[in-house]
Amino acid sequence: MATAEECRKALEGLTARISDMHPDDRAAHLADRTLSCHIPDLGVTFLTRLGPDGSEQVREAADGDKTAQVRFTANSDVVLSISDNPGSFAHAWLTGRLKVHGNVFDLLRLRKLL
Repeated sequence: MATAEECRKALEGLTARISDMHPDDRAAHLADRTLSCHIPDLGVTFLTRLGPDGSEQVREAADGDKTAQVRFTANSDVVLSISDNPGSFAHAWLTGRLKVHGNVFDLLRLRKLL
């Protein structure tokens, strides 16, 4: 089991990949959305916002935060695995190791970016 800090860094690595994209590509494929990743084995949820201008810093959710528009749930080992190999996103999702809640079109856009 990974630590919360390792998971936060893994999520930052994923969002950095999107931030490093060419601005025209981000604008064409990414809508402005809030994202959360709940990690049940650690009892922590992280939040960020992705949009055409890149991403905000990944932070731990606080009481009173609004529900994110796109929500992921995965154990810490899955979060690290996807960070190491973003291509494993679809496999984790299809095998039930990653649960995703949100608009299907948003999910397809995000998958293209990873």
